[in-house]
Amino acid sequence: MDDALAELLAQAQPLGGQEDIATLDAHARVLAGAVTSTLDVPPADNTSMDGYAMRAADVPAPGTRLPVSQRVPAGHVPAPLEPGTAARIFTGAMIPPGADAVVMQEQCAAEGENVQVNHAPRAGEWVRKAGEDIRAGAEILPAGTRLTPQALGLAASVGRARLPVVRELRVAVFFTGDELAMPGEPLKPGAIYNSNRFVLRALVEGLGCRLTDFGIVRDTLEETRRVLREAAREHDLIITTGGVSVGEEDHVRPAVQAEGEIRLWQIAIKPGKPLAYGRVRNGRDGHADFIGLPGNPVSGFVTFLLFVRPFILKRQGVGALAPVALEMRADFDWVKPDRRREFLRARINATGGLDLYPNQSSGVLTSTVWGDGLVDNPPAKPIARGDMVRFLPFSALMA
Repeated sequence: MDDALAELLAQAQPLGGQEDIATLDAHARVLAGAVTSTLDVPPADNTSMDGYAMRAADVPAPGTRLPVSQRVPAGHVPAPLEPGTAARIFTGAMIPPGADAVVMQEQCAAEGENVQVNHAPRAGEWVRKAGEDIRAGAEILPAGTRLTPQALGLAASVGRARLPVVRELRVAVFFTGDELAMPGEPLKPGAIYNSNRFVLRALVEGLGCRLTDFGIVRDTLEETRRVLREAAREHDLIITTGGVSVGEEDHVRPAVQAEGEIRLWQIAIKPGKPLAYGRVRNGRDGHADFIGLPGNPVSGFVTFLLFVRPFILKRQGVGALAPVALEMRADFDWVKPDRRREFLRARINATGGLDLYPNQSSGVLTSTVWGDGLVDNPPAKPIARGDMVRFLPFSALMA
């Protein structure tokens, strides 16, 4: 697997070109340039609690009574605090000049125009200082960052209405197999519903790509070649499921060889052995990359996470490609390991260990919904209950 992934990533050339888009529309896109703040965040001292702003020195002991001299809602500019008084204040509101502490309202008792302060504060209590989060001039998001919801919020917090992003990777997908039907259609004898289409589309779109779905392609060499030619004309990457094994009806691999070349085929992993990588001529002077995923649903899902995801991320200019891996305790026995590297569907249990899904077949898609991630098990390595294993959470593999 490591050799195959290194070869695949060596072919993943970063996209050229960028565009400037609204921050509201930038989820899952990749920054083409760093984002630097032009202001402090927060821009002024403010309170993190509803309560009363005061000078700490004016409350030497619990039970001190102070007159309330002003009321400060969020978004309003307060007057300087009169000595020996308190200001009623609400979360996010600016601290009045002269005040240096906030006492939360649960520790105060309003008494008409006065307040009894039942806590002696220290200077700085519940005060968020100007620039506490971000200083003007600081780089907050480097180039190559995938824009998560929290990254978008960070960009918005410094006033960035638009962001420079790498252009969208144009991805074409299609699915081979005369046995495939779509949900809602009658299921004829020998047919199955095309679950791979739903999984693959969602995974590709989740990476911020522009997707074209060519649907289900008839199981003939001629039709597969025709769709490959059409997809290669306007796309950077073509992804298929099925048709890359060694059967007489597996037409994708010979079709790619006829329209371009296969550079990589068959990986020593389970599930996912019949993964293919190649290139398809685009009818001009270039090519589209091609990745053929296995047709079994778990195999296709796992190989996308392990191979296609890092390939796409590198093409988008993302630097961090290795998945997050955790060392976790196996609460199961795996006594008959395969000679290939295995990726076993497992779930985190209530005691912090891992339980194994009882059926690890490559056709059991239920295991991917039940599980929290994959146990990355070396070739021919048995696992005994209590062993520490390498665990790849789905939450990291699909982030």
